[in-house]
Amino acid sequence: MAEEIKEVKKDEDWMQKKWRPAMGWMYMMICTLDMAVFPILWSILQASMGQPISQWNPLTLQGAGLFHIAMGAVLGIAAFGRTQEKLAGSANNAPITPAVATPVVTPVVAPAPIPKPILSAQTPVVLDPNDPPTRNTRND
Repeated sequence: MAEEIKEVKKDEDWMQKKWRPAMGWMYMMICTLDMAVFPILWSILQASMGQPISQWNPLTLQGAGLFHIAMGAVLGIAAFGRTQEKLAGSANNAPITPAVATPVVTPVVAPAPIPKPILSAQTPVVLDPNDPPTRNTRND
């Protein structure tokens, strides 16, 4: 009789595991509604009531678009935090490293030859032999 190895997972709350994707879906849904669905419904409502059609004013752009700035910060920091968890190996679904490390073979590439400068047909600059090797350009 073979023994089965059971992985012990600590119980986590649904919200603790799924808040990042939930924030992304919520932001996508709000943008879709505010930028596509509501303007169409607004125009249909005005046309059905016989009023002149006016432009929909997106609610999420009120207050200089602070909602989009805040959601960008939340989602950006959440993605950065998730990346750090995966790199540290503390993520729940982080890839499991194999017990035996396989060597990574990197091909050896010869460096590219350095191109030679193109010589022009202009007269070469001749330096005065009495000049010092470096010049003071600040005129102190």
